[in-house]
Amino acid sequence: MKVDLFDFHLPEELIAQVPLADRTSSRLMVLDKENGNIRHDIFKNITSYLKKGDCLVLNDTRVLPARLFGEKKDTGAKIEVLLLKQTEGDTWETLVKPAKRVKEGTEILFGDGLLKAICVGTSDHGGRLFSFRYEGIFYEVLDQLGEMPLPPYIKEQLDDQERYQTVYAKERGSAAAPTAGLHFTEELLEEIKSLGVHLAFITLHVGLGTFRPVSVDDVDEHEMHSEFYQVSEETARLLNEVRANGGRIITVGTTSTRTLETIASKYDGKFVAGSGWTSIFIFPGYEFKAIDGMITNFHLPKSTLIMLVSALAGREHVLKAYETAVKERYRFFSFGDAMLLI
Repeated sequence: MKVDLFDFHLPEELIAQVPLADRTSSRLMVLDKENGNIRHDIFKNITSYLKKGDCLVLNDTRVLPARLFGEKKDTGAKIEVLLLKQTEGDTWETLVKPAKRVKEGTEILFGDGLLKAICVGTSDHGGRLFSFRYEGIFYEVLDQLGEMPLPPYIKEQLDDQERYQTVYAKERGSAAAPTAGLHFTEELLEEIKSLGVHLAFITLHVGLGTFRPVSVDDVDEHEMHSEFYQVSEETARLLNEVRANGGRIITVGTTSTRTLETIASKYDGKFVAGSGWTSIFIFPGYEFKAIDGMITNFHLPKSTLIMLVSALAGREHVLKAYETAVKERYRFFSFGDAMLLI
């Protein structure tokens, strides 16, 4: 299957640069995944499409302020470091700009030496491994010195960094937000619960591979990045009960989807608590084992994300929906509008 089959024309002005003042005021496109019919609505009316006994699955990962700006200790040269994932202890895999200036043994100072990093090796795709030195608690130092690692297609500065977090973000570790969840407020979640809809939380720490373009011509040749996930006993039990009682499992975002499908693929459609790394790649032809519907944003052309959505609702239906979204001037990507596939 060719990657070009998932291409579409997207005017640059439709890429949302800032979040709306009210999270729930985003537009909502409702796509019937069986027949491709489309309805237009507002996100706060998501309750109209949920039923008692359904379960919404949300990713409670929290984005790290993972972009750091420092100087080389010996020369004062400016260096940008982006934290990707913790490997062990105080050692992190990172991306560095300019990478050619950072060799093994290079020491970088951040915040007048409040945080120090020593390069201890290299990683895949030209990354660097850094060992960090600091006083106190690392995440508190990071909150003080770091900036939110917004996606490369967002050019505007974010006034309130919490707007790139979901209201239920809890488990630190992501390099990017699970953006389908940005539309929810605490009040809307309470309204959903009052309908008898269950809320279940999983954790998947989003890696920067989310933004990495597919560089091969054939879908089968693409290699997915690996991301850490965790599912609790409580969540696994709830999901099995919902399934047994005939309720629908509706994931919020591709991250929740990939987590549940990873587990269901391992355990014959059952949900089992545990943690691990997933590199599952979902594209048309995949048989879903865990979910009945999904809430998601509008994604990049030829991305693994639009491929996943196409696997759930059919490529033709999805591309028609995207064509409609462009025509109707929907807002795209992280701070954009939402789609419900059900």
